[in-house]
Amino acid sequence: MAESMKGLKRTCRCGEVTSAMIGQTITVMGWVQKQRNKGGIVFVDMRDRAGILQVIFEEEYCGNENFEKAGKLRSEFVIAVTGEVLKREGASNDNLATGDIEVKAASVRILSEALTPPFPIEADSKTKEELRLKYRYLDLRRPDIQKNIMLRSRITNTMRSFLCEEGFLEIETPILNKSTPEGARDYLVPSRIHPGCFYALPQSPQIFKQLLMCSGYDRYFQVARCFRDEDLRADRQPEFTQVDLEMSFVDVEDVIDATERMIARVCKEAIGLEVELPIKRMTWDEAMNRFGSDKPDTRFGMELVDVSEVVKGCGFGVFTSALENGGSVRGITVKGQAEMPRKKIDALVDFAKGYGAKGLAYLSVMPDGSYKSSFAKFMTEEELKNLVAEMKAEPGDLILLAADKLKIVWSVLGALRIEVAKQLDMIDNDRFNFLWVTQFPQFEWSDEEERFVAMHHPFTMPMEEDLPMLETDPGKVRAKAYDIVLNGVELGGGSVRIFQNDVQERMFEALGFTKEKAHEQFGFLLDAFQYGVPPHAGLAIGLDRFVMLLVKADNIREVIAFPKVKDASCLMTEAPGRVEDSQLEELYLSLIPVEE
Repeated sequence: MAESMKGLKRTCRCGEVTSAMIGQTITVMGWVQKQRNKGGIVFVDMRDRAGILQVIFEEEYCGNENFEKAGKLRSEFVIAVTGEVLKREGASNDNLATGDIEVKAASVRILSEALTPPFPIEADSKTKEELRLKYRYLDLRRPDIQKNIMLRSRITNTMRSFLCEEGFLEIETPILNKSTPEGARDYLVPSRIHPGCFYALPQSPQIFKQLLMCSGYDRYFQVARCFRDEDLRADRQPEFTQVDLEMSFVDVEDVIDATERMIARVCKEAIGLEVELPIKRMTWDEAMNRFGSDKPDTRFGMELVDVSEVVKGCGFGVFTSALENGGSVRGITVKGQAEMPRKKIDALVDFAKGYGAKGLAYLSVMPDGSYKSSFAKFMTEEELKNLVAEMKAEPGDLILLAADKLKIVWSVLGALRIEVAKQLDMIDNDRFNFLWVTQFPQFEWSDEEERFVAMHHPFTMPMEEDLPMLETDPGKVRAKAYDIVLNGVELGGGSVRIFQNDVQERMFEALGFTKEKAHEQFGFLLDAFQYGVPPHAGLAIGLDRFVMLLVKADNIREVIAFPKVKDASCLMTEAPGRVEDSQLEELYLSLIPVEE
């Protein structure tokens, strides 16, 4: 039977009790981790978010009633205990912060009883994630999850403190917005008051933070909730949090400087990591050519090598036809893997096909200097020798080559080097390699839409020296855009914004927008730009990803209190769900039947 808290006050949390408190009488409250009844004495491990504390019940000390209650305690009962802090008798428990003390209970109240949980409430759970997420309120009691969530809170507060000290103002922007055609798919909210009209949940506060710069607020930030209706991956969620900032009267260097110092403080205070400043930089071109990725993992080598010139005259049709069609031949050298079993090589070929490759060529430089290859018979000894030299391969090494359009070659080899590094345990998981990637392309070509689309967004400022190419050669225009990368994961990104009306109009034209269409979608922003807009720039950091990387979690769900799964559903609440017909009628909506 549950008892009340009347007259009780918690004096401290379980994990906060120390040897300095020996002799004091305290009241602690929490959950029963486990109970051990040894006959004349009952041991109870109590748990709260601060840690675990051992409590002992002796009938002579606590009385018959309290001792009987202690004997009835079960896992996850919620209890309040008053007692004296003592030095622990016997050996200390080095695995607990409270391992050298215990509490001798004078009284206990059972505040709430509990059913047997469907899985153990313990760190490093082996329970299937689906079950843990169905009972997320129990999963959140586990010490490792609580540690993640508490660290996330500290990181958020550190960022807030830093930005406030730097003169940023925290300003909230609307959640119900107008849908825009660029970027990912919007989540739409139907309007009851405006039949047939819809709000869109924000993919980012981009337009509003630019308007705040127009309004003279100078430095803005927000811990912003954002929404994107897209397929999920380990580091993606349909709703996510970003630390969003914008600055006036600045250029690239100012944003990078503020961001670097914020990251350095967070890493120092959160996990004791010293981040060396300034953070290294790399242009987009260099990142793609060296690593096949605009978010390269630089914790290991195995960089891409362009061998197009070396193989252009060879007899291997796969290479020559790719080059004749304007493509490229590039490869990676895997040290010491010349004798990798054919089964594993075939698995890598299948992996490469998943990234658009038609196949994957390989060349093993055997320890005796001979070659074992999928294409050696089509090339002369001299050509093979030159290829091996260009790849800087030595006896015992394996060369993996891709030949196709450059975009596909980058994608294939960029993913392949990561996959191989994981398989061969080449990645030092104790390293934190930050990197700025700069000078992104302004546009990328969309085969689906048959037009150029903005690689970031249509308000990104081109490099000044590339402005003349906006109309003549938009594919070569570089953006004043920058991404911050950590261990091969895009942590965040931003850009200098367009603030001149004429440049913004040229940008819309390059994207295929008519003046009417641009004004229909972004009229309020374009109107605001006619009333004096300062040069401005900004950035957003994905808070969920940042915390995930700092705690070395396997996926982003481990650092979000109530995450969705890969189909964007919530296993605990069973959202999304059906609604009543009357609700649809209020919104002037009807459903189109879909075959299951």
